[in-house]
Amino acid sequence: MDSGQQTRQNVVVMRHGDRIDNFEPLWTEKAARPWDPPLVLDGKVRAFSTGKKFKKDLRFPIHRVFVSPFLRCLQTASEVIHALCAVDCNVTHMSSADGVKIDPSMLKVSVEYGLCEMLNKRAIRAENAPKDGDFAFTISECEAVLPQGTVDSTVEPVYKELPKWEEPTEVARDRYKNIIKILADKYPTENLLLVTHGEGVGVSVTSYARDDLLVSEVEYCAYSKLHRTISTKGAGEFELCMNLKHSGISYIPTRVDEEQSTS
Repeated sequence: MDSGQQTRQNVVVMRHGDRIDNFEPLWTEKAARPWDPPLVLDGKVRAFSTGKKFKKDLRFPIHRVFVSPFLRCLQTASEVIHALCAVDCNVTHMSSADGVKIDPSMLKVSVEYGLCEMLNKRAIRAENAPKDGDFAFTISECEAVLPQGTVDSTVEPVYKELPKWEEPTEVARDRYKNIIKILADKYPTENLLLVTHGEGVGVSVTSYARDDLLVSEVEYCAYSKLHRTISTKGAGEFELCMNLKHSGISYIPTRVDEEQSTS
């Protein structure tokens, strides 16, 4: 890179699709892993559609994907990757990844524990959490859910293990903010997609929006877009580069203009 050359790095932070236990409450009663629900069919369709939207509307390619080890995120990532890497010209008429042929060389994906769900009762119902606190994730089993040929097994997770059960919410929020920057700093010449949970998307907004916001809701497959300048002098600060009005992310401004406060 020449001394005056600059480039832009983009990071998309996305929530997973529709999870089964929010549509079939009795699912957890017989599930072997009640803390790790899969997507319903509508969730897969929504994720695949979001991937098609990325391919059509993003003005930059996704080079690398990082994903939470929870099954709903792995399945979401798989659907999105199939849409992004599709080689079938008829993919616009397809509703999910079933039958979609891909070019696995187009991007690489890795599992990252730092993107996992908040491990506390605010995010996971206490009756569904493992009694011994062991959520029993292994990288190899997680990778098996992802599209064949796309996994970069040479990448070491930033977080070598999951947080401990009853992780404080503020600690989890700091984790999300940190992992976004750490992963971006690790791959400064690549555009990233991070598939995570609602709180992670919310943190990406509150941390980098120009105005002070309180995120109140993140819909399934909602996402934020961040960018920053990279130059020989280093990396700039991330900025939120999207209009939130139609993003699936609901928020409340927390800064009140002086004129409004005195009226």
